[in-house]
Amino acid sequence: MDPLFDFSGKIALVTGGSRGLGYQMVKAFAERGADVIIASRKLENCEAVAEECRALGRRALAISAHVGKWDQCESLVEEAYAAFGRIDIFVNNAGMGPAMPSHEVTEALFDSVVNLNFKGPFRLASLISKRMSDGEGGSIINVSSSGALMPLPGTVPYGSAKAALNAMSKSLAWEYAPKVRVNTLSPGGFRTDIVEAWPDKGLGPINIPRGHAAEPHEILTAALFLASPASVNVTGSLVRCDGGQH
Repeated sequence: MDPLFDFSGKIALVTGGSRGLGYQMVKAFAERGADVIIASRKLENCEAVAEECRALGRRALAISAHVGKWDQCESLVEEAYAAFGRIDIFVNNAGMGPAMPSHEVTEALFDSVVNLNFKGPFRLASLISKRMSDGEGGSIINVSSSGALMPLPGTVPYGSAKAALNAMSKSLAWEYAPKVRVNTLSPGGFRTDIVEAWPDKGLGPINIPRGHAAEPHEILTAALFLASPASVNVTGSLVRCDGGQH
């Protein structure tokens, strides 16, 4: 085990952990020794990932939670701490970004997007930061989007909510220092299941220095870096993993 990325004895919670980039991070933590908590709305999907992690010899807990709703955020935190006693790594990954013309966005859709991408993540990060600060500390990774850093027509509520998430990371990094590190991980285009909505299914070139979308596993070194105790001097930072998009 590389000592820089040895998570033996650590507890990692990943929201949106049953698919896409969240799934990749759950498996990466488990493969490097961490016990894991997988949260998303569909319990059966979380349980399938938990079984994969148990097959690696890890403890794994699947929790169904809609993290856009504060009561479910609070229940998620309570259940996770009741099962494991602490959280060392929290990846605030759940989110969604439906695309449509701004003038067609309903109030209900606006609230749903902001709740899932900012309101709920704020509540989770705040609750877990306090517990980490009162305990042995830890690392929080808020997963944002390149849409927060550049103008993307048709996804204004999503990009705005993610921009708020970016600002939140910096504020929480100050508020719960020095025992808690809070950073933002900002992906660009990745070939997860969302590419099914892209005209070319994510296979064609895109206008970034790298020239094409990334494979899901290519998020891992950035996530492992931010989670690792070796990055002790990194907090309040935004780490782009976007192929040079900006």
